[in-house]
Amino acid sequence: MFTGLVSDVGTIIKAEGDIKRLRRYVIDMAYAPDSIALGASIACAGICLTAVHVAKGDRGSHVTVETAAETLARTLAGSWQVGTRLNLERSLKVGDELGGHLVTGHVDGIARIVERVDITDGSGPWGATARFEVETTTELAPYIAEKGSVALNGTSLTVNASHMNRFSVLLIPHTLGATTFGETRTNDRVHIEVDLMARYAVRFAQAQALSS
Repeated sequence: MFTGLVSDVGTIIKAEGDIKRLRRYVIDMAYAPDSIALGASIACAGICLTAVHVAKGDRGSHVTVETAAETLARTLAGSWQVGTRLNLERSLKVGDELGGHLVTGHVDGIARIVERVDITDGSGPWGATARFEVETTTELAPYIAEKGSVALNGTSLTVNASHMNRFSVLLIPHTLGATTFGETRTNDRVHIEVDLMARYAVRFAQAQALSS
């Protein structure tokens, strides 16, 4: 489990394998090598991946992860290449602060940034802020609610408004600076994971409707 609070932005320094069957990526991370155990889960752009090799790196560690056929088919991982930057978060430990919302790292689908509007450009004392209009699928739209939570590329965000299969989120200066969203532009695609509580609430309502 994760919280959606990105703690590092890593860079892919090696990519190899088949984009349909199995891809292996080496990611340069700021985390200390001795803080990542073999088999540990790391959210990479919102995808829960397993650390299969850990070595000392330039900033902290070089961590190798693998993406298999199911992940490659359902996510953007197959398009990652050397130089791709990824939001990172290590798995939640018992006793850690839950500052975002519960995120599983199981991506529900791909969403598209319909529009990015820069509210402030960062020239003032407060830094840059931006509003993103996001388009998701008709199947996922019922799980998106105004003032609810959603994870985009592994980042916990609050839904400002929602209508049909579109919703908007507002990113504060810290989030833009600490994640890859500072680089995200109109028409970019992102991983989306709906709120866990919303998933069960909608499923319960569907079950109740069927039983009645």
